[in-house]
Amino acid sequence: MKRIFHLKWLFAAIVGLMVASGLARAEAQQRVQVEFWHGLTQPLGGILEKVAQDFNASQTKYQVNATFKGSYPETMVAAIAAFRAGNAPHIVQMFEVGTATMMAARTAIKPVYELAKETGVSIDPKNYVGGVRGYYSTTDGRLVSMPFNSSTPVTWYNKDAFKKAGLDPEKPPRTWEETWAAARKIVATKAAPCGYTMAWPTWTQYENFSAIHNVPLATKANGMNGMDAELKINSPLHVKHLQTLMDMLKEGTFKYGGRDGAADALFPSGECAIFHGSSGMRARIIREAKFNWGVTFLPYYKGTKTAPKNSIIGGASFWVLTGPKRTAEEYKAVAEFFSYISRPEVDAKWHMDTGYVPITLNGIALASGQGYYRQNPGADVPFRQLTLTEPTENSMGLRLGNMPEIRVIIQEEMEKAFQGQQTAKQALDSAVKRGNVVLRNFERTNRP
Repeated sequence: MKRIFHLKWLFAAIVGLMVASGLARAEAQQRVQVEFWHGLTQPLGGILEKVAQDFNASQTKYQVNATFKGSYPETMVAAIAAFRAGNAPHIVQMFEVGTATMMAARTAIKPVYELAKETGVSIDPKNYVGGVRGYYSTTDGRLVSMPFNSSTPVTWYNKDAFKKAGLDPEKPPRTWEETWAAARKIVATKAAPCGYTMAWPTWTQYENFSAIHNVPLATKANGMNGMDAELKINSPLHVKHLQTLMDMLKEGTFKYGGRDGAADALFPSGECAIFHGSSGMRARIIREAKFNWGVTFLPYYKGTKTAPKNSIIGGASFWVLTGPKRTAEEYKAVAEFFSYISRPEVDAKWHMDTGYVPITLNGIALASGQGYYRQNPGADVPFRQLTLTEPTENSMGLRLGNMPEIRVIIQEEMEKAFQGQQTAKQALDSAVKRGNVVLRNFERTNRP
């Protein structure tokens, strides 16, 4: 009898679980479904997916399904293919240099300002930090995509390696001259195998380098004022910088870690003591680094009259894609999700969990009010660097067509220089020439 009772109890429990599971599935299916494709690897991808899960748990009408689709370029390619096939996701995360390409997509996207107007959900651009808002808005201030994971490159440095090399770990290099001197001393004393490296070479060494030194990356305010922009990265200052990198590579104090984010692992592993990379690396460095580390502003060359200026953002924003079967309720669900991620508590938590900069003014105030910056020295460096000065034409961002392709061209020419196949001037002249062909092709294809 006792055994029969246990079997009955077990059977009832299993049936109960099945019913509960079925009800949960039914509830999820009854919600308005929103497909959201993103390009963040772990741990950032998991944190982003948790944001979507928290939104789902905060209400009962909508379900956002966040899916990793590969790197940013891979996510862009997948989204374009899906749109052409008529089954695009509702939201796609697109890196900042895809902004001009997405804006030119016209009917493939629904601008955020249109989304807010049609759904009645309040998404006020004035809530967002100016440098972030401006990057993703039309020239008259209307928000086109939804800001979220905005970052800026900063200097990460290994305090233990600095101390071992006889350098003051509380006085990181502020200029390029000081950066090179520190890198040489670190290698000479064997405090670390590598003195200096950088990830995302075009973002750190050209796009932000130009902004900080207040020299143009391209004409037309880096493309903000028109599609007929032309690249300007073969200026004397750009050539001088590439030549210095070539010299440091030859002497063994600089290590080229590869394109895009290929060099990200070189700092948390302890191999390279000075690293220029995304502020969004904070979560990974906390998790992986086995040494004391610090963070400071990107350097500038001494004697550059107008430097340093503010840096510019990286990261990505969320774009709303259209579709032949898209319903008004689905757009409403997207708008409600955007409203949710704009809440100060969501923005502040994302910032504190990841190292991405806060995108709302209230998010910054909340993080500060909770004592986050007192407890985490240096966590405010990215925001301080982005707001260091009032943006100029050269430091408000860039909007160049097919910029991902131009980044590849710059990296190719830079690598040829690193391999001794051409001079710094030849490399940058060639990058400008090839890049301008890309810009003219984009202009011809996308002129209204």
